[in-house]
Amino acid sequence: MEAVAEGLWGLADYAERRGEVGKAVKCLEAVVQGPTSLLPMVEVKTRLRIATLLLRHSHSVTAAKSHLERSHLLLNSIPSSFDLKFRCSSLLSHCYHLIGAIASQKNILHRALDLASSSPPIAVKLWSCNFYAQLANALIIEGDFRNSVSSLDSGFRFAAELGYPELEMFFATSILHVHLMQWEDESTVERAVNNCDRAWASIPLDRQKGCLGLLFYNELLHIFYCLRTCDYKGVAEHVERLDNAMKADSEKSQSIRGLTRELDALDQRLSQPDLHSRDKSVLSKKQAQLQEQLKSMTFGNLPGPLEPDQYVNIKQLWGDKLELAPPPMNGEWLPRNAVYALVDLMVVVSGRPKGLFKECSKRIESGMLIVQDELVKLGITDSVKEVDLQHSAIWMAGVYLMLLMQFLENKVAVDLTRSEFVEAQEALVQMKKWFMRFPTILQACESVIEMLRGQYAHSVGCYSEATFHYIEAAKITESKSMQAMCQIYAAVSYICIGDADSSAQALDLIGPVYRMIDSFTGVREKTCVLFAYGLLLMRQHDLQEARNRLARGLQLTHSHLGNLQLVAQYLTILGSLALALHDTAQAREILRSSLTLAKKLTDIPTQIWVLSVLTALYQELGERGNEMENAEYQRKKVEDLQKRLADAHSSIHHIELIDKAKLELQNYHELDVKRALGSSMGVNLDIPESVGLSTPLPTSSSRLVDLDTGRRGKRKL
Repeated sequence: MEAVAEGLWGLADYAERRGEVGKAVKCLEAVVQGPTSLLPMVEVKTRLRIATLLLRHSHSVTAAKSHLERSHLLLNSIPSSFDLKFRCSSLLSHCYHLIGAIASQKNILHRALDLASSSPPIAVKLWSCNFYAQLANALIIEGDFRNSVSSLDSGFRFAAELGYPELEMFFATSILHVHLMQWEDESTVERAVNNCDRAWASIPLDRQKGCLGLLFYNELLHIFYCLRTCDYKGVAEHVERLDNAMKADSEKSQSIRGLTRELDALDQRLSQPDLHSRDKSVLSKKQAQLQEQLKSMTFGNLPGPLEPDQYVNIKQLWGDKLELAPPPMNGEWLPRNAVYALVDLMVVVSGRPKGLFKECSKRIESGMLIVQDELVKLGITDSVKEVDLQHSAIWMAGVYLMLLMQFLENKVAVDLTRSEFVEAQEALVQMKKWFMRFPTILQACESVIEMLRGQYAHSVGCYSEATFHYIEAAKITESKSMQAMCQIYAAVSYICIGDADSSAQALDLIGPVYRMIDSFTGVREKTCVLFAYGLLLMRQHDLQEARNRLARGLQLTHSHLGNLQLVAQYLTILGSLALALHDTAQAREILRSSLTLAKKLTDIPTQIWVLSVLTALYQELGERGNEMENAEYQRKKVEDLQKRLADAHSSIHHIELIDKAKLELQNYHELDVKRALGSSMGVNLDIPESVGLSTPLPTSSSRLVDLDTGRRGKRKL
């Protein structure tokens, strides 16, 4: 029977090399399903190979789990064979993870670690690293962040004992990831960031090139940290490195795919029985050249010809995998296409506050195409809902759906800034539809959708509706930062309503945020609450105090956020204040800068606002020519905006979006989905909601402020 088994193993090898995985599995199943009993070791090795193929190439998790549980049972009665026992435990843990059996996963990992502690040293330390990494992941799903970090620390120590800097880097980045998810204090997270920097620097430069997965992972985690701390200069530096790495990897991947296609075609021609010997010689020579090219691109200067197994590995490696660690770790954070989409998203997040809308639009389109293709591969078509998903597909579906929502959120923000209200409606409606279909997976997006409904309503002048949606968003979210931002947004909308009651409500919202402003990480909340507070002080005619608060807010915004729209709005108010305080020289300088920024952003409402103040300035100075020219330009902009607003108000989506009603939905199998997603999805990739006050201010600045300009009494600006 052993001879038959070896023959079937050989056939399975041949089928796998040809990419015929189904045939390979059938050959191996024939070994274990035969009428004759097998030696335990033969059965174990066969079942492990079947399970590996099923997990690598299919969604047959239950079948893989059955093979592994049988192997695990057999291995319990076999002395030694530690490598097989560890491999079986690792794969079985992965199966339990995929089906959401976290208690079983933790049990198998603890038993494997106990076995490792009493086994021969060197290889055992590598396996222990594997088990600690998987255990940390299981603990994260249960929300046990502290013990997760403890497990990763243990893995880091083993990696250090092995003198394996790449493995140390794997654990250092994993620890940083957990700290970003469960942000306790900035100093702890900063230490984790510095530890990553030290670990990366310890890897020799020639070996860093082979750590592409770690490079992407490390750079992305650094970007999330910089976004959280509002270090936008740091964000830009890491995004540039990340984008360059992605472009280089994409070009290399395309070249490798081209070479593998050529080699596949050559293999087919060489397998033809009637091939002339001369042709065969020419094709064989060509095949050797292509294999050498492929080997040099993937394995460097490895001596000797490319083995069939290595050729299969190249196809897998340059398909969708971005490994974070070598075997037996085989760690992977996200598939290659998810990382590519995330890089596009980071370019958008970095570029949008700077007004780089052309590049942002290009990357939004590129990222959404990647995500939509991957969703189709997961079987998520137009008719599929959350309840239809297989448990093993939920986590990956969640990753791509969250990415899709992030792209749509940024599209809404860009469209609103550019007064493209109808396009913003369409993107927001898409977000709403996706949320209705996948309410548990996208639970973290509900508050974002409400916030964006508020931003849309504010942009089109529906301030009462805007306050409703902002306040609903603040109620839904658990994020203190987003609660504060939504309260600030609502306060600005109340100020725009303009009556005494609304101003009082604005103060009630701003006050609590202002009092706790130093408790936030970074300056995003501080810059926005200073903006809103400055507006309110203007309403109350406390001009000098308003000027002081706004000047401080502008300095923070310019130095840390780089959000050009918020800078333009700050400058416009400060220009208005300078005019009200009769500092016409400063008013002219400030307002010209504001108008330049507003034009760059295609921010029509802010342009109109600036132009109205400039008209008042020219009247103050008696510059009749400038006043008339300015008023004519303002008239054209007002006509353009009114047309855009009319199109938005007449759209079938307008009432649906501004309606003072929450989203109504059904949670189908919420508990199962939450278990599959774990705590990590609630983090929302730690990318902030729309940075700064990214909604245009009112179409008519008369809704904002009444300023005493002195000579002509009260003037509406």
